[in-house]
Amino acid sequence: MSTGDGSISDFFKTLVDHEVTVELKNDIQIRGTLKSVDQYLNIKLDNISVVEDLKYPHLSSVKNVFIRGSVVRYVHLPGSAVDTALLEDATRREAANQAGKVAK
Repeated sequence: MSTGDGSISDFFKTLVDHEVTVELKNDIQIRGTLKSVDQYLNIKLDNISVVEDLKYPHLSSVKNVFIRGSVVRYVHLPGSAVDTALLEDATRREAANQAGKVAK
């Protein structure tokens, strides 16, 4: 996935400076301001809070995180900030790219 080709990472880049909630594969949910996303879907969040802070008190003092894309289960997006046409296009392109890789 390269920058500017209509990829999923390009879609996420349109949400920079919006609040998102990232759900990790270990069930931790982290809410924060999206600061960056790269082609591997690694995510940087600022001003974070953990959704179940009593369950994860060791994260209460953390304010900024870098999340490796491979540990992300879901990214919950603000509905008002989502360009659905761009999301649909990015999804189609990703599916076509994956189908092309499987066919080779």
